[in-house]
Amino acid sequence: MRNFILRRLLQTIPMLFLASLLIFMLFAKTPGDFIDGNITLTAQRAAELKALYGLDQPLLSRYLHWLGNLLQGDLGFSLQYQIPVSQLLNQYIWNSFLLATIAMVLYWGIALAVGIVSAMKPYSLFDHVVSVVIFAAMSFPTFFLCLLLIKWFAVDLHWLPVGGMTNTGSDATGWAWVMQVAAHLVLPVIALVMLQAGSLTRYFRASMLDVVRMDFIRTARAKGLRERTVILKHALRNALLPIITLLGFELPGLFSGALITEKVFNWPGAGHIHIDSLAARDYPVLMGFTLFLAVLTILGNLIADVLYAWADPRIRVRS
Repeated sequence: MRNFILRRLLQTIPMLFLASLLIFMLFAKTPGDFIDGNITLTAQRAAELKALYGLDQPLLSRYLHWLGNLLQGDLGFSLQYQIPVSQLLNQYIWNSFLLATIAMVLYWGIALAVGIVSAMKPYSLFDHVVSVVIFAAMSFPTFFLCLLLIKWFAVDLHWLPVGGMTNTGSDATGWAWVMQVAAHLVLPVIALVMLQAGSLTRYFRASMLDVVRMDFIRTARAKGLRERTVILKHALRNALLPIITLLGFELPGLFSGALITEKVFNWPGAGHIHIDSLAARDYPVLMGFTLFLAVLTILGNLIADVLYAWADPRIRVRS
């Protein structure tokens, strides 16, 4: 197992290098930048700013300079916010992590429970109702669902706040602050759970249906084992194998999967500043955030490979 993990770690090095090259070239070749987008600047002042930030240098020199800074932990400098990109992301990334983690725990738990029950009662009334609810929730565009939740629960019923992370002008601390954040989390969490739980439930259901029809499940039942033991101990572990691949993508999804939701609910997260930076063409922020997601994607796939190898030792032998 140690050699398997070591090989996977060594394979990530060229992947990280190629990801950094692709991300830099993508944004470097995009027409315009933050300085060109500022119509109040004179041509002379724009040239001075480009020279100051190194934007007038050859492409290769700019990439090598950016890569050298990356190796020292420097993601660049935000032209819009006038602070280092690492400091900017650190201010907002944990808010995204809080929102996405709570949503992920809920929709994975719901998908797991509902998917198992649906697989145990295929084509029953429960299964049909679940399918209708799932496809109805998945059919809503993200922004429309968010606005609909705001209208119902914030505008019409006045049960929950419209958006933000705390009340406007609030200086609450301690438990009062925690309760405010919890109240502001409810609507964006509901939106994320409704959008994500559906497809995951279908994956769980399909995977469980494939497993419960296998011979070893019939053998376990023939031995007189309780149905709960057959499902949770024998069927579920094997059904989770295809789902492990999806789990690897959840790590970058913690920060990239709620861009629109954060913007609609004015949640101060990394997705919110990502959209603002995109509008302002603040490429250092966009490159830093995209590279951060690329690293998380590679790390997530590495974790998925390790979990897969742990669950199925045959993979370690073939690798």
